[in-house]
Amino acid sequence: MPAGFVLAVVATLPPVSHWVAGGVGGVGVVGAFLLLFHLRRAVWWARNRSDVNFEGAGISMWLEDWTGVAHALLALRREGIDDVRAYYATRPDEIRRLRRSVMIRDVNAFAVELMGVSDKSALVGSLDRILPDTDDTFLQWLVAFANGDRFYRSEAHITRPDGSFVDTLFTAALPTSVAGFAEIVVTAIDVSEYKTAQTRLMAAEAEAARASRAASLGALTASITHEINSPLAAIVSNAEASLRWLRRPEPDLPETDAAIAHVVADATRARDVVARLRTFLVSTPRPTVPIDLAEHVQAAMQLLARDLRAKGVSVQFDAAEDLPRALADPVQLQQVVINLMNNAAEAMAGTAGHRDLTVTLAEGVDGVLLSVMDTGSGMDEKQVTRIFNPFYSTKIDGMGMGLAICRTCVEAFGGRIWASSAPGKGTVIHVLIPALG
Repeated sequence: MPAGFVLAVVATLPPVSHWVAGGVGGVGVVGAFLLLFHLRRAVWWARNRSDVNFEGAGISMWLEDWTGVAHALLALRREGIDDVRAYYATRPDEIRRLRRSVMIRDVNAFAVELMGVSDKSALVGSLDRILPDTDDTFLQWLVAFANGDRFYRSEAHITRPDGSFVDTLFTAALPTSVAGFAEIVVTAIDVSEYKTAQTRLMAAEAEAARASRAASLGALTASITHEINSPLAAIVSNAEASLRWLRRPEPDLPETDAAIAHVVADATRARDVVARLRTFLVSTPRPTVPIDLAEHVQAAMQLLARDLRAKGVSVQFDAAEDLPRALADPVQLQQVVINLMNNAAEAMAGTAGHRDLTVTLAEGVDGVLLSVMDTGSGMDEKQVTRIFNPFYSTKIDGMGMGLAICRTCVEAFGGRIWASSAPGKGTVIHVLIPALG
């Protein structure tokens, strides 16, 4: 109930002296009673108006208590920790503890309808019950609080009590004092249909791109076939002619010599075609452009968001401030990031406990260091030295080409890739990318 509204109503009442001026005879008592009556009516009006706004806003609304988060952030500030994202990015268990401390105190009827329950009591309780471990927006909340932002808006992937999921767009005005953390009003809109349509559009675009690549590959294959078949046909023709010249009663050595020279020339031509094809496919230097690495990594994470959630993977991302722009091929770099994140998710498949995937960006020596860390079963030293070799895989059904291709792409724009791991302690893939200047 807004206190300002109560004060505004009280301000319209006559002064207290008017009510208690009756003196002896009980007029003062009556006046005090009437004053109390008007005050209670003002409070009722204020409360009723607040309820109408909460229930009649036409949108899902949640009243949440984030007091525990406020105290945790204050404790970090007292310890001199300013980079909240970097602190929590490598501490997923602390994020989970804070998420459990956030309490949903009340919801309106639209929230009850959105979540598919019959009564708000099914939603009141810890935020942890509806915000799954695979949703990465909670850390963004913490960063917004720490930065002193006035409001926060983002998408969230929340869990209904029946286990189904719903995509929401939510917003909230952020408190300006510790007391304000006790009553944060969050509004949410169901965007599941929009996200589904967006997914279908992305799938259609991916299919179109795949068809385009298939057509390009077909054209390339036809061109290669023509380029190789032509000298091979000439080789066969000249070799047969050479045999005919040699099998004559009197071998025609000059003609044989000329035909064999043609064989050598055409064989050299075929060899050159194969060499050019190999040069096209391996790590030859390619044009690079200055790029915002954090932006491209986040774009790759968005593309994988649904797949990672389906695999039960919780993703944390942290990028150091003022990173230099990296020099790389944008398309190849995004493919590297996607491949590394997919590998990390697969490395954690079937493992017990939380599946945490952490991606960090930091300034390294002569470049920007990208690290992708998983909490899988890890590898021994012998495996670590071989994982970038073609056709070597730690997976039963793996082809052993993913990391080899990653290395080819990274080295093509002058970067370096390596791994560190230990059995039972997960794996970290490091990629050093050249920086501008």
